[in-house]
Parts: sequence; structure tokens; C-alpha cells
Amino acid sequence: MKKLWLFLPIFLFGSEDFITDLEYGQMLYKNPRGISCASCHGLKGEGKVIVSYLKKNKERVTIYGSDIRQISLSKLKATVARNHPIMPKYYLTTEEVTAIYYYIQMINQKDKGDIE
Repeated sequence: MKKLWLFLPIFLFGSEDFITDLEYGQMLYKNPRGISCASCHGLKGEGKVIVSYLKKNKERVTIYGSDIRQISLSKLKATVARNHPIMPKYYLTTEEVTAIYYYIQMINQKDKGDIE
């Protein structure tokens, strides 16, 4: 019983989350449901080439992951929620999409020097 008293301050004042919102968003962005958002949208949401191939008539076709750095939270939520011809449906919760959105916003603000 005496040992439990040692943990009392932790229970009373230990209201900190296990991970920060930024870390949670980063974790989701890097691997939300087995396929990284960064695989198509780039490390910072800048978009990138997903695949490039030649059609039968030798016409080059390139499929890009879109730049998601400047889209609104409501547009991101709507895009993730719908069936998309290329993007897998992740079945992310509103809280998960919001965490990803804020992660993208924060890492891009750091690059601009807006925050330290």
C-alpha cells in the first residue's frame, strides 16, 4: 500500500497525453491503415508522381498524388470520406483526419519559418 502513494502525484497531476497532437498526426500521415499518405502526397503534402507508364500507343501517362498543403480541413475531410478512383478508402475518423491536417499545416509552417 505504501508503494501506491508514490504514484499519487502522477495520478493527480499527470494529465499529459502519451503523445502530442503533432506526433499523432505524423503517425497517421506516415501509416494510417498500412499505406502511407506520404507515398503519394510526399513527405510534407507537396504531392508527387505515383506512377508513370507508356500506353500501347507509346503515349506517356503519369498519375500524380495531389498537393494537399493548401486545401481546407473541410475539403480534406470530404475527400478522405468519399470513394476515390485512385486513393484507397482509409475509413479515418474525423479526429484522425483533423490530426493529419494539422500535422501537414505545422510541418509546412516550420519550413516557412512561421513557427519555431
